[in-house]
Amino acid sequence: MKPLKVALLGCGVVGSQVIRLMHEQAADLTARVGAPLELAGVAVRRLGRKRDVEVDPALLTTDAESLVTRDDVDIVIEVIGGIEPARTLIVSALSKGKSVVTANKALLAEDGGTLHEAARTGNGDLYFEASVAGAIPLLRPLRESLAGDHVKRVLGIVNGTTNYILDKMDSSGASFTDALEEAQTLGYAEADPTADVEGFDAAAKAAILAGLAFHSRVTAAEVHREGITEITATDVASAKAMGYVIKLLAICARSDDGRSVGVRVHPAMIPRSHPLAGVREAYNAVFVEAESAGQLMFYGKGAGGAPTASAVLGDLVAVARNRLAGTRGPEESTYAERVVHPMGETVTRCHVALDVADKPGVLARVADLFAKHDVSIQTVRQEGHGDDAQLVIVTHRATDAALTATMEGLRELDIVRAVASVMRVEGDDD
Repeated sequence: MKPLKVALLGCGVVGSQVIRLMHEQAADLTARVGAPLELAGVAVRRLGRKRDVEVDPALLTTDAESLVTRDDVDIVIEVIGGIEPARTLIVSALSKGKSVVTANKALLAEDGGTLHEAARTGNGDLYFEASVAGAIPLLRPLRESLAGDHVKRVLGIVNGTTNYILDKMDSSGASFTDALEEAQTLGYAEADPTADVEGFDAAAKAAILAGLAFHSRVTAAEVHREGITEITATDVASAKAMGYVIKLLAICARSDDGRSVGVRVHPAMIPRSHPLAGVREAYNAVFVEAESAGQLMFYGKGAGGAPTASAVLGDLVAVARNRLAGTRGPEESTYAERVVHPMGETVTRCHVALDVADKPGVLARVADLFAKHDVSIQTVRQEGHGDDAQLVIVTHRATDAALTATMEGLRELDIVRAVASVMRVEGDDD
């Protein structure tokens, strides 16, 4: 059997695990594909660097462009991340008729259209299961298994770093800073955690999920994004006292009329009875709700070298089989052309804590302001006295624009000393 030759771009945390699995499972992979998979070369930035896996020095190169365009290379695996040179290298490979497996969520979310067009023009496959939720088989079910259904909503935890931080704040009462430091010590968070804690990573994944779920092209720039840096131990404790837990959620939902979608990433309170509330530490979990299939839940390790490499190898087997059969996997599906509606049109609920003056009539004036903006109050409770007086309000569903206008109005009331916190509520019906 003539081997299929594989070029690997990157030999870091994920790339080294891809090499390890290709070596350890060579016989099984050959049996599953129908031909051997042979590593043709590994593109790296520095040749002399010590690596986590033993690699034949003859395979290493710093000339990635020459590697991906070699005539004998059939498949390219890209795990270097970032926008450039990854985009140029992937487009070059696809244009030459190679198949590409990538874990690059940032690139797919920013300029996936260019990659899909290159795959279509070059008649190659573009697979990217590893770009979202690590080892969890999530994208292929959306792209293939649910292709005959109508997805209504995707809701989930897609960033392990923030889930670890919020879980530690909930379980131990730690501050955000202390929980982040612990996550960094354990290797769950980068030295610069901005991409995770500010929601950029989750937003890129949400864009990919929305595009697949709703057959429309969605970019990261269209995703409403909020991070967790403003979440305090007091917020977490307050949510806990009410039977809720705070999670950073990616939420993709089709509008009632089917013409648009809402795509957002932000912290939210969910009831402790909700399955997502039990997702601990650095794990990921995603709910998919479809018209015929109903609710599906996907759970597992969302990051890490070995879990991500597992997803890469799954795609590698798929594209290798396609090449042997002379076929291609599914192309990008954007026929629905649904637009992403602004966050202000999204219907949601809020938990609001107000520091207020301790005197008669406060609740009535606050309630009047909510009514003025067509925001209905579900529950309200008064806490403390004097300088510690506080109103805690949970609303019924309203547009985010109406809730925002209400918050702005509250800040102008002379009886409201401060809007102590505002947190959206998800996973709990009115």
